[in-house]
Amino acid sequence: MNTHYTTTAKTLHWLLAVLIFGMLGLGFYMTGLDLSPAKLQLYSWHKWVGVSVFLLVLLRVAWRVSHHPPPLPLHMGPLERFAAHAGHFLLYVLMFAIPLTGWLMSSAKGFQTVWFGVLPLPDLLSRDKALGDLLQSVHASLNLLLIATLLAHVGASLKHHFIDKDDVLTRMLRQRAD
Repeated sequence: MNTHYTTTAKTLHWLLAVLIFGMLGLGFYMTGLDLSPAKLQLYSWHKWVGVSVFLLVLLRVAWRVSHHPPPLPLHMGPLERFAAHAGHFLLYVLMFAIPLTGWLMSSAKGFQTVWFGVLPLPDLLSRDKALGDLLQSVHASLNLLLIATLLAHVGASLKHHFIDKDDVLTRMLRQRAD
């Protein structure tokens, strides 16, 4: 029985973690700026990374479906197991929904998404200011839910490592050769 995640799963986990934390910081920063060429450039970068996150999440879900994670520790009770599965499910939903609502919002607001400034992506909706404003609120709310879920995820990992002293955290880290 494998007690660690695969190298691919670990790489996708940490790559997405860095991108998502960076996107959260960039998103909060750029929305507070006055309209300027720099702000528009930051929005472009935010959308580029958002599309990349969306594609990486699709890859991660495909990998997760075809490569089962290590089992949860036996000492975990039913409620804790449920919380772990529900938390991971919510993270996947949010990692998919947030970039999608961003793309939908850009479409509704009339701003096409051009991936890395090269590949124009189709607008998913026709221009509709009211819908764009609603999607902006949904996008922001989902990000706040993501922050809360990430805090719970990190907190649970640290609890397992420092209090339970099990391998829940370390199995997502580099496996040491013995």
